[in-house]
Amino acid sequence: MIYIVNMTNDDYKQLAPSLPKQPGVYRFINAEGTVLYVGKAKSLKNRLSSYFGSQKDKRNKVRSLVRNADHIEYTIVETEQDALLLENTLIKQFMPRYNVMLRDDKSYSYICIKKERFPRVFITRRYVKDDSIYFGPYTSKKRLSQILDLIKTLFPLRNCIHNLSETNIKAGKFKVCLEYHIKNCKGACEGLESEEAYNEKIEQIRNILKGRYGLVVRHFKEKMRQHAENMEFEAAQQLKEKLAAFEGYQSKSQVVAMSVDEVDVFTIASDEKNAYINYLQVMEGAIINAYTQEVVKNLDEDEQELLEFVIPQIREKFGSTATEIIVPFELQLPTVEATVFVPQRGEKAKLIKLSDKNVQYFLRQKQKQEINKVKKQTSTERILRTMKEDLQMSELPIHIECFDNSNLQGSNPVSSCVVFKNAKPSNKDYRHYNIKSVEGPNDFASMEEVVYRRYKRLLSEGRSLPQLIIIDGGKGQLSAALKSLKVLGIEERVTMIGIAKRLEEIFFPDDPIPLYINKKSESLKVIQQARNEAHRFAITFHRDQRSRNFLGTELTNIPGVGQKSAEKLLQTFGSVKKVKAADEASLSSVVGQALAKKIQKWFSEEAM
Repeated sequence: MIYIVNMTNDDYKQLAPSLPKQPGVYRFINAEGTVLYVGKAKSLKNRLSSYFGSQKDKRNKVRSLVRNADHIEYTIVETEQDALLLENTLIKQFMPRYNVMLRDDKSYSYICIKKERFPRVFITRRYVKDDSIYFGPYTSKKRLSQILDLIKTLFPLRNCIHNLSETNIKAGKFKVCLEYHIKNCKGACEGLESEEAYNEKIEQIRNILKGRYGLVVRHFKEKMRQHAENMEFEAAQQLKEKLAAFEGYQSKSQVVAMSVDEVDVFTIASDEKNAYINYLQVMEGAIINAYTQEVVKNLDEDEQELLEFVIPQIREKFGSTATEIIVPFELQLPTVEATVFVPQRGEKAKLIKLSDKNVQYFLRQKQKQEINKVKKQTSTERILRTMKEDLQMSELPIHIECFDNSNLQGSNPVSSCVVFKNAKPSNKDYRHYNIKSVEGPNDFASMEEVVYRRYKRLLSEGRSLPQLIIIDGGKGQLSAALKSLKVLGIEERVTMIGIAKRLEEIFFPDDPIPLYINKKSESLKVIQQARNEAHRFAITFHRDQRSRNFLGTELTNIPGVGQKSAEKLLQTFGSVKKVKAADEASLSSVVGQALAKKIQKWFSEEAM
């Protein structure tokens, strides 16, 4: 089950009521998808709430975890023991940086009934597919020892590693050991116990480990009655104490039963617009993956069709090779090499219930989030959604950039780029540009240069692109900007429009027919504001550049050439270098013949 939340106290308070109070495992995950921390909880809601609220009393590690996390995922389980086991599995899988890694000696244990003649019963941490029978894993070493002691007391078994074949026993290869003399073994190695009698004890042990309490309790009581009749009250009391310990232990403490070897579990829940498929990947009795896939309904697909479509994709995503798929109803999966099974009872039916519990919580949470969005929709969200609809965009224009050029008869050409985020100006992201590659007053070429420079840099720095680019101008400027986007290969990744000043027409690339947005529309007002801001920023920068050039130009050093004359010359020729290269006739057309002669004389004497 996945729960996404912005890491702020206010957002968490709004969404906290939807969290379940059941036991489970949660993961803190950063924006790159890396698992930062895996934890278990008796109550997911109570445990997660401890990470939020006042940060004063929290350790630096906790504050750092919440600060670096982007969202939370959690999985509901049946018991606290299940949560502990699943936590251990996920920690070993993801090795989160904020977790204390478990060592091998902390691995959980199984009780193994070995596949052999006169089977041994022992504790092991290794699960080997050798036809032996395994029960577990068990989370409590103390209770595990109690159960094993109880088994050995009630049903004395051998613990030697001898090969008790019929031939070896008849040949007398083995002798009874101390275990026989202290009554922990019946001496099967010397043929003092039959294989049939020994296997009857093994069957009773399997009843204990499978939780068949009625048979076990009746057996205990019968043994206790026999001891009482024989006046063996101390032995009867010992059996009573161990029986109490056994009854208090939850024998089925594993995530799922070991009899469920390797299966995939799928359940589905849906509403009018979306469907949610929960997936549990089970291997060797443990859930190793829990995942919920959200699917948007395009037509009126039923749940059977959706499951048949999604199951092969999820299996491929997780690299599953399970030969059995457990689902809540009959399906046809011709492309999947696995048996589809709809369980009605037993451990597999419990898996379906667990998966369904997760997906139902996910669905209800999504529905509550949608209700909260409608209730608390801000003006910014409304404006962005209106703009998205007006411009027929595929996503909200959270990040907008607008370009404008400024020059005076080709002199000091500059451009500006202003940035709006969430429909508000982001002044710290504003940028201005001096035009470098364009000679003379060429607005189209200037726009092409600036757009190329802007997004080449964003791409090289790995920064995100805007959802919407606004060009101040009509079809000509828009076409010039589009050339740069095509060169960079990003024309399909952003929406770009041009806005013409006269009638506030909105132009799209390669579309000669403009769009007219209602003059009272909030989205048009944001576009106009961005255009006006880009124009203001460009004009301000152009004036600053022009003032610097006029104040520092050597033309004013020429006798008779004042600031106005210098300004006229630079506006006409673009630079001092070009003024030097101009002939007398060209200069005379700007400042008159007398001043033109003085200018030429000045530069000729300077060159000498």
